Amino acid sequence: MNFTQIKESCLYVDDLDKAHEFYHEKLGMPLISKVEGRHIFFRCGSSVLLCFNPEATKEEKNLPLHYARGKQHLAFEVSQKDYEKTLERVKEKGIWITHFQKWKGDLESFYFEDPFGHVLEIVPQGIWE
Repeated sequence: MNFTQIKESCLYVDDLDKAHEFYHEKLGMPLISKVEGRHIFFRCGSSVLLCFNPEATKEEKNLPLHYARGKQHLAFEVSQKDYEKTLERVKEKGIWITHFQKWKGDLESFYFEDPFGHVLEIVPQGIWE
């Protein structure tokens, strides 16, 4: 198999309006779709961030059942030249940085949480090369 990327990533949230405020208003991800009480989807580069209400999708009738509880983790990649600017913009939005991590090649990433306690990370390109 020759996969080209992960096209969708999913988080489970219990408040779609709060997800909209955080991911669209604060992080600037364009809104793709919202179905009240079920999901809200955002564009993230060439990928899609799916935010589902687990109470709706654990009773799914047309798709396989899916849901999760607890802290989930996603890392968002930015160019190396945009890393510092992204860090400043996240801070300007009042988002608390919970951790900085040094990686090989003198690269650094930073962690923060969304309103649901999910652990999010901003990584510069090259971190996995």
